[in-house]
Amino acid sequence: MMPWLLSGVGLVMLLLAGDALVKGAVNLSLRLGVPAMIVSLTIVAFGTSAPELLISIEAILDDAPGIALGNVVGSNTANILLVLGVPALLATMHTSECDTRKNFNVMIAASLLFILLAFRGVFDWIAGLVLLGGLAYVLGTAFIEARGYRRACAGDDEEPEGADPDMPKWQIAVFLVLGLIGLPLGASLLVENASIIARAYGISDTVIGLTLVAIGTSLPELATTVMAALRRQADVALGNVIGSNMFNLLAIIGIASFVGPISVDPAFLRFDLWVMLAASLLLIPFVYMRRDITRIAGIGLTATYVLYLCVVLA
Repeated sequence: MMPWLLSGVGLVMLLLAGDALVKGAVNLSLRLGVPAMIVSLTIVAFGTSAPELLISIEAILDDAPGIALGNVVGSNTANILLVLGVPALLATMHTSECDTRKNFNVMIAASLLFILLAFRGVFDWIAGLVLLGGLAYVLGTAFIEARGYRRACAGDDEEPEGADPDMPKWQIAVFLVLGLIGLPLGASLLVENASIIARAYGISDTVIGLTLVAIGTSLPELATTVMAALRRQADVALGNVIGSNMFNLLAIIGIASFVGPISVDPAFLRFDLWVMLAASLLLIPFVYMRRDITRIAGIGLTATYVLYLCVVLA
C-alpha cells in the first residue's frame, strides 16, 4: 500500500507546485515588464524539465543510458500529445492569441539537430557541446527579446491576465521557489513508487523507461499546463511545452552527455525519434494558423498518445 500512497502524495505535490509556478511566473513577468511567454520559455520550462535532468543523470550513473534517452524522447512526445491534449479536454486553450511561430521554429530546429546527432550513434561530450551551444542561443535570444519588449512597452499599464500587481516580491519568490522545488520532488516521488508498482506487475525496466518514466517526468509540465489553461494563461501553457521540449533536447542531454556517453539504440532511429518529430509538427495548425486547442483537438492529441503507448507496449 505504501507505494500507492506515496504515488498519490507525489501527484498532489505536482498539482500544487504547478499552480504555484504559474502564479509566480505570471506575476514575475508583470514585475519585470516582460511577456509571460518569455518567462514560461525560461524559468517555467527549466523548472518543469528538472525531473528529466535528475533522472537522466541518475540513469547514466546507474549504467542505464537507454533510460536517459528514452526519458527525454518519450517526454517530448508526451509534452505535445498528452500535456496539451489533457488540459484541452478541461477547457479550450486560446492559443490563437499567442504568437509562438519563432519559438516553434527553434523547437523544430532543435529536434532536427538532435536527430542528426543521434545518427552518430552516441551522445558524447562533442554532441553535448553542440547541444549546449544551441541552448545558449535560445537563452540569449530570449534575453534580447525581453530587453526589447521592456523598452517598447515602457509606461504601458497592460498586465498579463490573472496577474496581481499588488503581489509583494517575497510572495512571488515563494511561489517560484515552491514550484521549482516541488515539481522535481513530486515527480521523483511519483516515478520511483510507480516504478515499484510496475515491477510488482512484471513490467520490464525498458518499458518503464519508455512509458512510465517519460509520463512521470512530463507530469510537471502537465500540472503546470492544466493550471495555466484553467487560469486562461494560454501563452504560459504553450510556452511551457515548447520551452520544456527545447530544454529537454538541448540542456538535459547536453548536460547528461558530460556525465557519461549515451548510446543510441537503433530502435530510436527507426521509430521513437520520428514519432517525437511528427508530434511536434502536429502543432503547426495552432502555431501558424492561429487555431485554438479545442476539446476536439484535445481528444485527438490524447488519443494519438494512447495509440503510441499501445504500439510501444506491443
